[in-house]
Amino acid sequence: MSDDPTKGISRRRLISGSAAGLTIAAVSNARGSTIIGIPRWMLFDHNNPIVNEAPGLQFFTPEEAIEIDAIVSQLIPSDEYSCNGKEAGCTVFIDRQLAGSYGNASRNYMQAPFQAGTSAQGDQSPLVPRERYRLGIAALNQYCLNKYQQKFSALNSEIRDEVLTALENNKIQLANIDSKMFFDQVLTNTMEGFFADPIYGGNKDMVSWKMIGFPGARYDYRDFLTKTDQKLNLVPISIKGSEAWKAKV
Repeated sequence: MSDDPTKGISRRRLISGSAAGLTIAAVSNARGSTIIGIPRWMLFDHNNPIVNEAPGLQFFTPEEAIEIDAIVSQLIPSDEYSCNGKEAGCTVFIDRQLAGSYGNASRNYMQAPFQAGTSAQGDQSPLVPRERYRLGIAALNQYCLNKYQQKFSALNSEIRDEVLTALENNKIQLANIDSKMFFDQVLTNTMEGFFADPIYGGNKDMVSWKMIGFPGARYDYRDFLTKTDQKLNLVPISIKGSEAWKAKV
């Protein structure tokens, strides 16, 4: 087809004209809307979190879980402000994380060479979290059996503190794993489990959020912006919601 304007409509003019027509039609069919007030939030309206809610242990053996219970309860002991790490569900949180992609580091770059780096370079170990826990628990128990004739979980609180302090300061030689690496791994995951949203297995009954006054996963705070210098007494909200809160919306 010719592009000569004297010989009728050209292919180029036909295509451009059709595109313009479609654009006009789309605009003319669009309908605007005005949102008045605070829009109602629908739980998991678009993006559901990936959560492992299967009952029972997913990664740890029952024997390993007992040792992790003892460690997390020593790291976070119960007091007048909260329950201990075990009661808060830290072991459950860690177990579920290790059973998923975090446990095998499938989202991390894990190719050689592996060599010691500087503190600024971060973790350089080829061991994924699952391996660190499996090796670390076994090595810790062997150390405690050799020195105290008991597994870690059977030690009294004072000796547990001594052992964990030695691990943290890399003063214990564990078999097949660096002692500080194992300690740091468990400490980090324990803190995550204690403060994470309860939907992931830890922070049972939002105990840590209540302790620090964190209001949780609330959708909107505009109703509270003008209430300065006031104690709001907000009930913490989990990602999966709160019956007390849902009754008010």
